[in-house]
Parts: sequence; structure tokens; C-alpha cells
Amino acid sequence: MTGSKLAIDVVSQKTARPSPVGSVPSHVHYYRSWPIAGRRVLALVLGGLGALGATALLAPRSASARTAGFEGSAPSCYVTGGGGLEICRDGSEAEGVLIAPAPCAFVRGVQILKLPRSEAPGPIQTVFQGQTPIASRREEPCPERRATDSRDGGSLRTGRTVEALVTTLPPSADRFWVDLPEERARSRGWSEPTPAAEGIGPRDPIAIAGRDWAGEAYSYVFLLGQERVGMADAQDDARRRGRRRAEPDAAGPGPADVRRRVQIEARTLDFQSFEIRTRAADGYGLAWTPFEPKDSAKSGRGRSDPPSPAPVIDEAGKPVASVCTAPAFETHGLAGSISIVERTYHYVYTDVLPEDCGLAPDKRRTALYLRTAQDLSGPKVWSVAKKLAGPLPPGSLVRVARAKGLQRWAVSYTCQRPANAPGGPVADICLQYTADMNLDGIGALKLYADPVEAGRSPAYLGLRSGGDGSGRFDRSAHFWMTDAQGNLDTPSIYPNKAGFLTWLDRLAPTASGRDTSSLYGRPVYWATWTVRRTDAQ
Repeated sequence: MTGSKLAIDVVSQKTARPSPVGSVPSHVHYYRSWPIAGRRVLALVLGGLGALGATALLAPRSASARTAGFEGSAPSCYVTGGGGLEICRDGSEAEGVLIAPAPCAFVRGVQILKLPRSEAPGPIQTVFQGQTPIASRREEPCPERRATDSRDGGSLRTGRTVEALVTTLPPSADRFWVDLPEERARSRGWSEPTPAAEGIGPRDPIAIAGRDWAGEAYSYVFLLGQERVGMADAQDDARRRGRRRAEPDAAGPGPADVRRRVQIEARTLDFQSFEIRTRAADGYGLAWTPFEPKDSAKSGRGRSDPPSPAPVIDEAGKPVASVCTAPAFETHGLAGSISIVERTYHYVYTDVLPEDCGLAPDKRRTALYLRTAQDLSGPKVWSVAKKLAGPLPPGSLVRVARAKGLQRWAVSYTCQRPANAPGGPVADICLQYTADMNLDGIGALKLYADPVEAGRSPAYLGLRSGGDGSGRFDRSAHFWMTDAQGNLDTPSIYPNKAGFLTWLDRLAPTASGRDTSSLYGRPVYWATWTVRRTDAQ
């Protein structure tokens, strides 16, 4: 199948129902707006993917599965779940383009939420981080953008669709893009941050149902903001954790540019209007404040005085915040997932190891942590953090949820294929299952082969879509489809699949064919996987 034929297939796609391998559905509206050069670049890349898919279909299935220590060739299956399960991905697994954004837009961290009702806001909601709104210019309605403004951290965006359209991103809209606390109040300590005029927009959303078993109608979305801290605070953090005092870099960021991630929270009844968790007027109590964009014609200066979120507080009275400070675009921590099991919320996320705070941000190793909760609406939400696993490579992203149809945890994470795998150590997404629902089983999984810093694992899915056409791939901000309680689910068109995965590729061709940004205009892809019991008769 040639690249030109694939380009025709993409444009003529009339339905979101999955196509055979080699025919990749796309978002027609955006694709038709691309310049010819951009279409040709994407067609060439997708043409290569089609050839790969055809090769996989023709290749004989390996009789042996990858084991935890396997470093050789790449059979289509590998064993997980304590030896009781096998994950298989071969050329017959469906993959495609979820969306190819316009140059002034981006889509990141797409959680597809399957709600238990067909009427609004169900049956399907997509929740993701997108671009912050900008004033339109008549001569350039969609100007190319770059994420160079530290406040352009994004807007929470949501969109509703029916299940038959799950393989294309539905129409979506900005829901809120609030300013965040930038300074912490020294007189009151961590639990009372002082709002400031500027901030960084919400990032890495995670949507989850409220206590629906108790009649609660709200759904909640947790996001990550950033607050500014002084250089002295950053140096104190490093010194308290046993590292040498961080020396300021004369060419680096000044004190005003050092930040820490904080978790913020919003709630909604319909995924269109949101209330944001804020401080009460007295500065102590909890309040839920509706987000209402100001009419620029009335205010004279666009949005004015939006609500400032209050960081989520744990049972110790401290904000849920990242361990280490860093410059605005180099902060790490708190990204993960939330799932409900036995009426308990399980928030599993990565954060930097405390002893690495004195290192450069890109050298800091991470670990996997767990917090639990019984009620998301109270003044103190999460338990204190418990370490599950580590060390993990710098910048690791891990998602955890109860597996579909199984009493096991599914754990997906960023990884590199082993050096001896086809294509060498290219970026992929790895997936393992635990033997049961014991939380300690998550920490017992060997996520990475030694040396851990290399980020390699034999449990890779072997994703084919994306890439720059030269064999390089980027698998950023992956997420998956969940039910309302954050546990794995699939569209009705894939009833026998074990999951539906989404990810951003910052190396894939952009809609404009230009590489002005590694985020704006880059495509988001989707894929499925299959799991079966190895002891099945």
C-alpha cells in the first residue's frame, strides 16, 4: 500500500469504525485544512506504518512468549500477571490517528471516559489538556503557537460523543484555564498558599466519578498546577534531603522562576460547567467557585479575576505537592491515574526521589507512590504518600487501573524497547498485570530491566503508529479508556479487547508540515491490546 493511497483513505474516511491494518482513520476536518506538503509528509509516514502492519500480518506467530528477562527478537506475545496471563499485539491489532490538531492547538493526556448512561453527559466523554484560548486575529484565525509562555500550560477541554465515534476526537471546548497560586504564605505555612495574579494553566487532567454509590452526582477532575517558590526554598529542600546546597546558575532561572507542582481539583455535573476548589473568603475554609469566563466587551481587558484554586490537602494538612522544585518547564511529579476499587479511591503517581532533588531536573530519578481517599469533596482528601516502587527512570509516566474483567491491576508505563528488539531501543509503551488485586503486587513488578536508568523493558506493546518516518518515535502523555470509576474499559466495537490506549507523538508530522513546536499540531494516536489466560483450556 503506497503513501498516496493511504492519504486518500484518510480523507475519505466516513465512519469511526476501525479500518483494517494499514488504513488509518483520522479527523477529517483538520486533515482537509492541512497544506499539501503536510499531507504528503503524513502520507509517507502512514504508508510506512501500513507496510509494517502488512508485514506483521504475514509473519508467522512465534511459539514462545517473551519472558521478564527476554532481550532477543520480538514475538507477538509476552507473559505477565505472575505467569498467568499473556499480552498479545501483532499486526491484527487496531491502531489509528485520534486527532491531528491544527497548528494553534494541541491535545495531550486523552482520557476517554465511558459513563454508565447514554444521555448527556454520556455515553462517552473525552477529557484532556489542550491549548489556552487566545484572541482571534482576522488575518490569521489559527496562528501557529509554541509553548514558550510559562502561563500557557493549557486549558481543561472536554467533549461528548457516542460510542461509534470513539476513534475520532469529538468536538470539544475549553472548560477552564485558571490562574494558580504563585507564592506560598510564609506566615501560615504550606497549608495556606497566597493567590497571586499570574499562574500556569491546569495540566494532566484525571477524571473520576464521585461517590455515586452514595448518590453523589458530581464527577471530579484533578489537575496539576504550579506555584512559584524562592531559590532559598529550593536550596533548603535539597539540603534537607541530604544533597549539597544547590548553587544558582548565573545563566539559569532566577528565584521567581523556581516552581513546584501542586494538585488542584474541580467538579462538574455535566462536563461543561465546572466549579473549582478554592479557599473561602476568610482564607481558611473550603469553597467551590464556578468558573465563569469574563466577557471581554464588558471587562475591557478580557478575562478578569478568575478564581484561584487552592491546592488539594492531605490528611496531614499539607498540600499535595511535588517533592522537588524546578524551573517552570522542568517540574516533575504527581502525574498518574485514579481508580475506585471497593469504594476507595487509589491515586497512583510518580514523583522525584527526595534524595535526587539536588540533581539537574532531567537527571532526577522517580518512584511510584500511592495515596487513597474515601471522599473527594472534604477539606482533607488524600492519605499521606506511600512508596510502591522505585527507583524508576527520570520522567517516567505510570498509569494504574483495575484490569477489564479481571481481579488484577493493569500498569502501563513509558519505556524503551530492548536493544535487541526490532528497531532497537526506540520509545514504546509497556504494560504489565499483577497476579491479583493486592496493592503490593504493583511494587513487585519489575518494570525495567537493569540498568533501570536506560528505561528498557521486554513488556513493550510494539506500537506501530506515529514516528518521524526515520524510525524515531515519541510516546508521550499516554492514557486509556476507563469507566466512570477510572478502571479499564473498551468501546463496544472492541468487546474482546483488554484496553484502548491513547498517546501523543511529538515527532510525528504536524498538520502544517512545519516543526515550529514539539507540542502544537502534533498527532495523537490510539491502539488496542489483547490479553488471555495462559491456563485457558
